[in-house]
Amino acid sequence: MVEKFLEYLAFEKRYSAHTIKGYTSDLEQLRLYLNASYELDLIEQVSHDMLRSWIVSLMENDISPRSVGRKISAVKSFFKWGRKFQGFDQDPTLKITLPKVSKRLPIYVEEEEMETLNTEGQFPNTFEGMRDRLIVELFYQTGIRSNELLTLKTNDVDFQRGTIKVLGKRNKERIIPVGKDVISLMEPYYKIRMHEFEPSSFFFITSKGDSLYPKLVYKIVNTYLGRVSSLRKKSPHVLRHTFATHMLNRGADLNAIKELLGHASLAATQVYTHNSIEKLKEIHRKAHPNG
Repeated sequence: MVEKFLEYLAFEKRYSAHTIKGYTSDLEQLRLYLNASYELDLIEQVSHDMLRSWIVSLMENDISPRSVGRKISAVKSFFKWGRKFQGFDQDPTLKITLPKVSKRLPIYVEEEEMETLNTEGQFPNTFEGMRDRLIVELFYQTGIRSNELLTLKTNDVDFQRGTIKVLGKRNKERIIPVGKDVISLMEPYYKIRMHEFEPSSFFFITSKGDSLYPKLVYKIVNTYLGRVSSLRKKSPHVLRHTFATHMLNRGADLNAIKELLGHASLAATQVYTHNSIEKLKEIHRKAHPNG
């Protein structure tokens, strides 16, 4: 039954492989608990009390409220699917509430630090340096996800129109505008890439001509952000947060940012308004006589 549910997520809902992996792990963890505690091997037969017992055991093992909430959400989704498509006659999750999780504001790089990174001499005058600068700048100026950059194809880049086409979550395509300065970095990189390396459908490649991989992209971003920022976390996703926060701070419409980021709902984008409010508070404290 769980396998059927996971197939539904993959082929009907088009969830990412990463999300499905998480659901698989969470449901298997529950199954093992039921087997060990109640000699029950079928998740669909779990009762409300059994489920509460599992949640208590998670909390006692110092699993964070955020992780517990994610596991509960996976089980809730399973039973919602079961009642809708498999004729389950009960749902033990109905009276289960998600644990309260403190809101974490997205981490972002300051504008001055990004300006410093974009100055001459930060990137070596080599093919790799040219590629790395383009990667960092593309993340910052478009807010795309790491996987969207990794899967970017050569025919997804329109130099004349100044746009790129990316494949986001649930296989949703979107067109994103890129500025002239990014295009000016793309064009020389692309010429060298096409002239000196074997043909590849992927836009970004390694120095050996292979397609990029997640660890290398993370290393590139982490290395260069480390030169200008003291943030503990320095990842491609931090640049995505940086893009959204700087756009909002400069007066961009929230709905426009939502479309650029590829968010399914405005609620996911509204988290960046907290960052802007914190920025306004800081400005007020520094500028107002009684701040």
